[in-house]
Amino acid sequence: MSTVFDLFRLQDRVAVVTGGAGLLGREFCRTLAEAGASVVVADLAAGPAGETADSLTAAGLRASPFALDVTDPASCGLLVETTLRTFGRLDVLVNSAALDPKFDADAVARGIAPGKFEEYPLEQWQAALNVNLTGMFLVTQACVRPMLDQGSQGSIINICSTYGLNGPDQRIYVKEGKRLAYKPVYYTVTKAGVLGFTKYLAAYYTGTRIRVNALTPGGVYNNHDEIFVANYAAKTILGRMADRDEMNGALLFLASEASAYMTGGNLVVDGGWTAW
Repeated sequence: MSTVFDLFRLQDRVAVVTGGAGLLGREFCRTLAEAGASVVVADLAAGPAGETADSLTAAGLRASPFALDVTDPASCGLLVETTLRTFGRLDVLVNSAALDPKFDADAVARGIAPGKFEEYPLEQWQAALNVNLTGMFLVTQACVRPMLDQGSQGSIINICSTYGLNGPDQRIYVKEGKRLAYKPVYYTVTKAGVLGFTKYLAAYYTGTRIRVNALTPGGVYNNHDEIFVANYAAKTILGRMADRDEMNGALLFLASEASAYMTGGNLVVDGGWTAW
């Protein structure tokens, strides 16, 4: 007799995770693999993608790395060819690859501050559009084809952000009255576009079993500046940033048959950030 827990199992499913070597991408890959899926760890950084895949296979799970440039149609096509050659099918796509200038202790050294709108470089704006929106378009366009060939079924999960729902509160990037950084304009614009893309695809694939949903995380702790953490926590109902593994349950829900009656939706996991 099956139970509700069986709905969350991904046995015999194959999942592709873009940005699979990133902070959340690694967690997503592990979660899907532990649920029974074979996982393609797709990331621009080939070394970290390989390390992530190796850590999963060392744990007895099924995973394979792929060096992916989401802005290159040929690379996206090769991703699908390689996935089908390696695992035989493609059932789940997690679009997690994105340019996201996290404000952590090394932010200034990495050149992401201050990011003022009045002076924001056109080339950085265009680069972000290419990765965060065009890249998602290209990967999805390639990956949905085998889903259609497999009886028009599959789950596509687009990773959004609370900053795609609300404008960034730039006050949390201030320390002792001094501006440390700005969350740049492209982030809100592209993440809002992710939601539009999600709703478009969900409606487009009406009449099929291809479901398209968004997952919207709140801020995830990653060695951020302590003042930023305090400022962020003060704006969050639960009073803290998320741990990196706290999106995994929501991700598995959207990937599995547990969410079979959900498409065109947006699952917000933000500690209450957007509730007040």
